[in-house]
Amino acid sequence: LEEHKMKAAWYEKIGAANEVLQIGELEDPIPQAGEVLVEIKASGVNPSDVKTRAGARGELQFPKIIPHSDGGGVITAVGEGVDQDRIGESVWLWNAAFGRADGTCAEMIALPSEQAVNLPDETSFEAAACLGIPASTAFYGMLCDGSVEGQTVLVTGGAGAVGYYGIQLAKWSGANVIATVSGDEKAAIANDAGADLIINYRDDDVVTAVKDFTSGHGVDRILEVEFGGNLSVSKEVIKPNGTIAAYGSVAVMEPSLPFYDLMFKGVKLNTYLIYIVSESDRSSIINGLNRAMDDGALKHLVTQMYALDEIIDAHESMESNQVIGNIVVQI
Repeated sequence: LEEHKMKAAWYEKIGAANEVLQIGELEDPIPQAGEVLVEIKASGVNPSDVKTRAGARGELQFPKIIPHSDGGGVITAVGEGVDQDRIGESVWLWNAAFGRADGTCAEMIALPSEQAVNLPDETSFEAAACLGIPASTAFYGMLCDGSVEGQTVLVTGGAGAVGYYGIQLAKWSGANVIATVSGDEKAAIANDAGADLIINYRDDDVVTAVKDFTSGHGVDRILEVEFGGNLSVSKEVIKPNGTIAAYGSVAVMEPSLPFYDLMFKGVKLNTYLIYIVSESDRSSIINGLNRAMDDGALKHLVTQMYALDEIIDAHESMESNQVIGNIVVQI
């Protein structure tokens, strides 16, 4: 049998992008039992991908790592026990590089069949590469407790990769949406996503603006990008028995918790990591996102695209924190 080679990017030690990322050829993966082989068309770059490569998540987990958890592509072969009918299917991928050596930054990937999700017809491969982390994080934080129909929700960082999806999913579910942003360009993006009220937290008093908009009632739910940094505002604007669903707290990593302020309001605190959500939540996320896309409810904000040969630039761009939207590598 002729040995087939695929083009890929990988690293064998942790460090700076321009020092450790390599591009070359590796052997094509072979799908094992329960797996599918996917020809990758687009690979999403997320903060966790560059942090893992840089060493912020600890030592190297595998001798050779192909980065990136998110991607989109086409199933070209299936392993034992997988329906042959899946061959030819367009799919989006989740957790491709989580606890695994081989992610999506390559021409091919073999991974468990359930991690390759049928891609709705109208959705591009570039958009598919944004679903596994940004869109899934937004869906879990906004909708995994059920519909927010008729509620008022706050999305902090409304122009971020997660926030942009969070606003759209909340509107799709029938909520009123308040978003906070840090400037005019980001306000335009939150507006494009459909936010009903956009607050520039650098210029405006967020607590006053939220209370004015909600007639003093506050919000039922907060999709929170910066738990610690926003806590002084959150405790004021969250309604009794409301939920703060938090997926980040980079500015203040060890916040001091105003326990009684939260307890006397019965506030639910939901901290989560999208990679390890329960199987039932994962199922809700997958089905929910595909329903939203079938309904035409999701726009995707892919603002930078790179070729595989430009992987170092793609990683450095993510690390610059200057990019609004998603970064995708076209394979």
